[in-house]
Amino acid sequence: MPFATPAAQVADDPSVAPGTRRMEIGAFTFADVSRDSRGVGPARRLPELVEEIALADEVGLDVFGIGEHHRPDFAAPAPVVLLAAAASRTSRIRLTSAVSVLGSDDPVRVFEQFSMLDSLSGGRAEIMAGRGALTESFRIFGYDLADYDQLFSEKLDLLLALRTGEPVTWSGRHRSPLERELIHPRPVQNPLPVWLAVGGSANSVVRAGKLGLPLALGIIGGRPADLAPMVALYRDVLARADHEPRPVAITVHGFVADTSQRAADLYYPGDAEVLNRIGGERGMRPMSRTDFDIKILPGGAYAVGSPEQVTEQILHLHEAFGHQRTLLQLAIGSVGHRDVMRAIELLGTEVAPAVRSEIARRERTVETGSPGPGANRASGLAGLPLTATEDGAVAIRHVTGP
Repeated sequence: MPFATPAAQVADDPSVAPGTRRMEIGAFTFADVSRDSRGVGPARRLPELVEEIALADEVGLDVFGIGEHHRPDFAAPAPVVLLAAAASRTSRIRLTSAVSVLGSDDPVRVFEQFSMLDSLSGGRAEIMAGRGALTESFRIFGYDLADYDQLFSEKLDLLLALRTGEPVTWSGRHRSPLERELIHPRPVQNPLPVWLAVGGSANSVVRAGKLGLPLALGIIGGRPADLAPMVALYRDVLARADHEPRPVAITVHGFVADTSQRAADLYYPGDAEVLNRIGGERGMRPMSRTDFDIKILPGGAYAVGSPEQVTEQILHLHEAFGHQRTLLQLAIGSVGHRDVMRAIELLGTEVAPAVRSEIARRERTVETGSPGPGANRASGLAGLPLTATEDGAVAIRHVTGP
């Protein structure tokens, strides 16, 4: 089977400046299954997901992600297994975790597994590393949540060392040391792409910038444009740390159907089911249909609607962030396989070409000196509590959160 990995799609390629990268559009899911034995279970849902990834590849989407969770309502505690199955059915689309909960895993095993996926796929594997918003894996694998941030920092340090291609000598608090170990198999891509997934924490954004890693910013509520200073902060820290420009991904809940009404009616029940179940565990107010309808308004947190509306929403996001990759969480809760397949088809054949064409047109306008849409995109750090340190890094005053 022939494989194609265009240079512009290699997430960690610093030679491709953000402003000149083609907008990558894709999808991700947590492999939702029913908690009711009469509903869709893993034995049905996982083969369906492979079909969805194969279609995404066929219609020209750039990336598909599978999120790691260790709960009865999600069927992918080991995303790499599902991605490996999809690798044999695809030839072009990039395959990523979304995310890998690195703090409760072994970085050596993560590197080995994704290196194998990289070989199986002909150089299309990526790791999206995150701390994990849901923490069941820490209990299951015997980690203390008091060490939550230190576990992630330490294991990310080891993962990044393993991908250098040099023998690794390493020691830390939460794993046995390594002495001049070169882990095999080596990936096709050098280095194996690693993105840092973050929520609303400025500390995490700074970490990505200091390490020179591509940033994946997740948005599930509020006004996305309010997070633009976070991306500006990331780019400022990258520059201060003397790193080349890196791509930014924006991940949002989203769905496409032939009409806006059908998209909302299909997506709301599953979305509300999942968010209200997880939110209820945390004492949060349930999301109503009114709340949902506000989220899908232009400039809102979701990209749900007809192809034209989802195109406009992605363009709104691009005006705010100037990002290079957009991922939509299409399959959530009880949204059916047939409807997800149609959403993937519309995303690949109608939304993605329209978005790429319009962004290219706007960039040509900017090159000729005319201020196109997004010319006033936030690039400063106003509103964030920052202090420049003596070594040129950025310190954050009184910022907490995941």
